[in-house]
Amino acid sequence: MKIITVRDIVKQFQLEIICGKMELNRKVSVSDLYRPGLELAGFFNHYPVERLQLLGRTELSFLESLPGEVRARRFRRLCHPDLPCIVVTRGLPIPKELIEKAQENRIPLLRTSMPSTRFASKLTNYLEKQLAPTTTIHGVLVDVHGMGVLILGDSGIGKSETALELVKRGHLLVADDAVEITQLEDNILEGSAPELIRYLLEIRGLGIINVMTLFGAGAVRDKKKISMVIRLESWQEQRQYDRLGLDEEKMRIMDIELPLLTVPVRPGRNLAVIIEVAAMNYRLKAMGYDAAQQFVQKLSETIEEADDID
Repeated sequence: MKIITVRDIVKQFQLEIICGKMELNRKVSVSDLYRPGLELAGFFNHYPVERLQLLGRTELSFLESLPGEVRARRFRRLCHPDLPCIVVTRGLPIPKELIEKAQENRIPLLRTSMPSTRFASKLTNYLEKQLAPTTTIHGVLVDVHGMGVLILGDSGIGKSETALELVKRGHLLVADDAVEITQLEDNILEGSAPELIRYLLEIRGLGIINVMTLFGAGAVRDKKKISMVIRLESWQEQRQYDRLGLDEEKMRIMDIELPLLTVPVRPGRNLAVIIEVAAMNYRLKAMGYDAAQQFVQKLSETIEEADDID
């Protein structure tokens, strides 16, 4: 998980710093925001001090209606020392009592010109993406017919060469050698390449090539949802490989299981074509058509008809 600080948020949204400039290294650990309505009314029993606090027109209007002493007490309790920061929206004037209490507790007090709802939506999306669980896997990620295919296998098995052939056939390279995977909402895994090796392919005997330079911007993409995993392995004579496609393997990456297809590698097999067809077949299954199941069903019907004739 990445570490996000208040400074990152200030830079991302160009926020105005009212006070607490020396405290911008405070960490933001959750993506949820909080608008302290009940707290401003005096109920602090469940005050979530780990969240970024948002004050808009509604909150500030209510505070203006309170007597001066009551308003000062509410601001004193609102400015908990553990708060990441407080953001005032719509460019509204900030009560001097709030500035004083924020300075006393060394809390960053920020302001934006955006409306509360729009700023909350943008900030939540930003934090969810930045704080999402991540991992890095050794492999290749390719966009094949709109399906994100993660190709795994031992070093030297031919992953990069297969990716190069897929690019030549019109598909898109996302990442080679190292795939950074982020777990997003709704059970989605999104893969991308580290900045240092983005758009690069390493081909043994040839070296490092830049796919975007050689094949154009239409041959690469920055990120892609991972739909399936294909594992390349050396052909083993003693192993029984699935010949019908009825066995469904799964691979767990973080908290999500993905369909896994094991493809044996030996001379004469066109891996790029196999992966291309595997992606199309996966799409057909997602649309409700399973060729293997259809074959088994027809085979069973044929056997039953032969038994009836006998």
